[in-house]
Amino acid sequence: MSTVSYAAGDSLTMLRRNLKHARRYPAQTFSVVLMPVTILLLFDYAYGGTPGAGIGGGGRVDHVTPGIVLMAATAGSLMTAVGVCVDMTGGIVNRFRTMAIAHSSFLAGHVLGSLIRTAAGLLIVAAAAFATGFRPDADALEWLAAGGLLLFVTLALTWVSVGIGLAAGTPESAGNLPLPLQFLPFVGSATVPPDSMPTALRRFAEYQPFTPLTETLRGLLTGTAIGSSGVVSLAWCTGLTAAGYLWARAAFRRPVERWR
Repeated sequence: MSTVSYAAGDSLTMLRRNLKHARRYPAQTFSVVLMPVTILLLFDYAYGGTPGAGIGGGGRVDHVTPGIVLMAATAGSLMTAVGVCVDMTGGIVNRFRTMAIAHSSFLAGHVLGSLIRTAAGLLIVAAAAFATGFRPDADALEWLAAGGLLLFVTLALTWVSVGIGLAAGTPESAGNLPLPLQFLPFVGSATVPPDSMPTALRRFAEYQPFTPLTETLRGLLTGTAIGSSGVVSLAWCTGLTAAGYLWARAAFRRPVERWR
């Protein structure tokens, strides 16, 4: 067998290991979707028509759902930091380093596991959105593009999360460091247009990655204008994926004593 075949086989073994962990601790998956679903219910029931005033189109649920889905994708991706840090500080990685396996399979297993786990969480959030009245008008191709974008976002943020997990000293810090990222969709165009924000906040919202991501996903699902947001979104995802991968690879190659 070639080196690539061995690495692929080892990565699948690590993936099975991570999926078994997820199956044994289903509360981790549900905790990821709890906050997005709660926010969705608040917008639809507790806040009444107030957040939807002036939105137009399909109303408040159709408007905020893309941002909430992105929030769920972010939360699912960033959970990987905790799992990586637990492995690094628990000693299991030291054993992996002494075994005849591809060292890259450890990172690949966590990334693939995150993609599958987050996809499952997104299905739950989507089901909650439909239950509360979300009615997209996307065709099959637009649904495919929306799904591809969500997977690309998840991949990018997962690699960033792996880097955080490798850099963090404890699982607690690995869980706390990424928390602000989960709410970035709402410091963008998830709920209100950036034009309605104060000047400083508007400038931040216009240039942070979740604004074009939200506009692209909203356009694909509900038919609003996308403009240049699609290209900007792909550029952000590509850059974050490359930066996260290079960071994670460099951090994983540091001396083992770093995590002892």
